Amino acid sequence: MSIVFHHAPMSSASPVAWTLAELGVPHEKVLVDLKAGDQRKPAFLALNPNGKVPTLVADGVPMFEGLAIMMYLGDRFGVEKQLWPALTDPARPQAMAWSAWAYVTVGSLLRVLSFASSDRVEAAFHNAALAAHAKKELAARLDILDAHLATRAYLLGEGFSIADVIVGGTIGYARMTGVPLEPHPHVAGWLGRCLARPAQREAMGW
Repeated sequence: MSIVFHHAPMSSASPVAWTLAELGVPHEKVLVDLKAGDQRKPAFLALNPNGKVPTLVADGVPMFEGLAIMMYLGDRFGVEKQLWPALTDPARPQAMAWSAWAYVTVGSLLRVLSFASSDRVEAAFHNAALAAHAKKELAARLDILDAHLATRAYLLGEGFSIADVIVGGTIGYARMTGVPLEPHPHVAGWLGRCLARPAQREAMGW
């Protein structure tokens, strides 16, 4: 199978790189220079009309959106390696639910927080009250995750899975943006275990 992974360092492509490393999937890497505008060139837009990374081309068929790509890789390569639950596995609904939760529920709050307070966003969009609301809502979501992780080492139980990559990538980004994990010790411990994995370090070039 031919896999071509279009990526940029320290971007939303990073969890996909981690997923590929965990699954040991042979693939070709294509660096997209975002500063040079590679993502706006016709050849790239033909693969991903959004002009963003990550983009994956599997046997000539392009895919975009990191969550979709990681779940596809889990289905295609992860079931056999026991890193992603099969369709009939009772753990499958939880894997899907937590994955969507990370990218939809938590991800939307992180976007609000970014627009309301990030140095990378024009000051005209900043709003202290909105930023405070987003932080409060993120803390409540982390409380939910913390309670879930209080009784298990990883999201689906005692074994690591690609669901941990998907959710861990989002929570790791939240921590990088200044969302504190100290009030959520189970989340902090779980994230530490995930980030210590050799595949994660390989993917990040550490």
